[in-house]
Amino acid sequence: MTTDESKAPDLSHPEDGSGTRSNKWLASRWTTVWTTVLVLLPLGLLGAAVWIGRLVRPGADDWCFLPVVRDDGASGLIGKFYFQDNGRVANALLVVAYAAFGVPGHRWFALSTGILVLGILWAVTASALRSTGMRAPRAIPPLVAALMTVVFLFATQNTYKTFYWPASSVSHTLAPVLAAGSVIPLLRARTRKGRVFALGAALVAGVFIGTLSEETAVVVFVVLALALLTSYWAVPGPGRALARSWCAVAFVGTAIGTVILYTSPGARTRRERFDADATSMFSPDTLMTCLRAFMDILGTILSTWQYAGAFAAGLLLGLLVRGDGPRTQGLLWRRPLIPVVVGAVAFLLSGYLCTVVAHPAFGASVATASRTWNDYLLLYVMLLVTVGAMLGRVLRTRQWLPGLAMAAAAAVCVMACVGLAVPLAHLERKMEVRAQHWDRQDRWLHTHAAHGDQVLPYTPVSVSGLGEPFGRHGQKPWPAKCVAQWYHLQRITYSPRFP
Repeated sequence: MTTDESKAPDLSHPEDGSGTRSNKWLASRWTTVWTTVLVLLPLGLLGAAVWIGRLVRPGADDWCFLPVVRDDGASGLIGKFYFQDNGRVANALLVVAYAAFGVPGHRWFALSTGILVLGILWAVTASALRSTGMRAPRAIPPLVAALMTVVFLFATQNTYKTFYWPASSVSHTLAPVLAAGSVIPLLRARTRKGRVFALGAALVAGVFIGTLSEETAVVVFVVLALALLTSYWAVPGPGRALARSWCAVAFVGTAIGTVILYTSPGARTRRERFDADATSMFSPDTLMTCLRAFMDILGTILSTWQYAGAFAAGLLLGLLVRGDGPRTQGLLWRRPLIPVVVGAVAFLLSGYLCTVVAHPAFGASVATASRTWNDYLLLYVMLLVTVGAMLGRVLRTRQWLPGLAMAAAAAVCVMACVGLAVPLAHLERKMEVRAQHWDRQDRWLHTHAAHGDQVLPYTPVSVSGLGEPFGRHGQKPWPAKCVAQWYHLQRITYSPRFP
């Protein structure tokens, strides 16, 4: 994205023909300075969260992935997913990427995913500005991306399962981010080869998402269908044909991936285990139950004030961007309400459908299984940024409101980051306690297993509701067999005290 702050007009004083070049230069430089300082806050928060990630230790499903990857390699885990567990082939590939390194892979999972999420959202923001012919101060794209990242990852009801637990993050956190990233080739396509590449990438990305996460695939289907339906009004000019073709190809790719997943032996076994046949999933009673559950989820989301940070980032974006050529007569300039309305409908519809899809596995607890909300929460965060940007474009035409709005938006960004940092600090202390206990027990189990013991006691070590062997005070054995396999034991027994 091309930026040129030295040519940007004074954002707090409209052009009236009497301003001096030096005043404009100072205003531009001041904007660059304070936006650069502001972006350090969410980046610092993300950096602190990444550092806390060193305290992550395997738990729940991770126990069952580790021994398979160690003993049978990537093909073994892919076969396990496809033939036994759930059919998510792409999911298995991402699990192998961290499980192949054993316990260290879990410790540095937050580092790799934090960089990946920030990088993709940054690229999406910069590409969107470039495709619409807009330019902004250099710090604005990273500021918007960083705030979207920290809000998406840390404003949830269970940050550990959203960001730190690899098994959940791969299925419900990385999946929607990767889906959003698939639009980057489309936004940057300028030549015939670029357009062909964008269409090919859409097909591959669609198949990948379809075999990665059922809920994210539902969100993709809803977004693409609405985009196709509204593209005639929303995307004027020659870009309409490419946008419609891209949406159609991405839809077909996601459908192919979904069919591969749905027809797999693993998915069939999973449906039988949860009795998730078509009749029970879409019966009137189930649909009403899911509607009530989604209304509860929606109430929780809308009452989480830290999401205002995404809106504030969008407001700054709208106040500071400037048009640069004929492409600025596109979607964001001529029909600003269309993306807002379409985004709101997509969020509500996909959220409800994801609740329906998740209901067979979670039952009555679907309204509290917050990690499954992430598949459509990224859409909500992006919607807030869009609404903020639309409002910012309106406010900047007023005489004195732009400066006041920028100050208010910056203050909200700061408060949102502080509001996210406090619970993250509390979580760090809990994770540190778990890491100490886990490491102590891990050394003890490895030592005794090496001496030939075959049956050893195990004390549950959980955090943020993470599944552990002998949960509920010894009443829930899963995944005890996987733990025993990891330590080369016949079985483990429940012990209320650490060895």
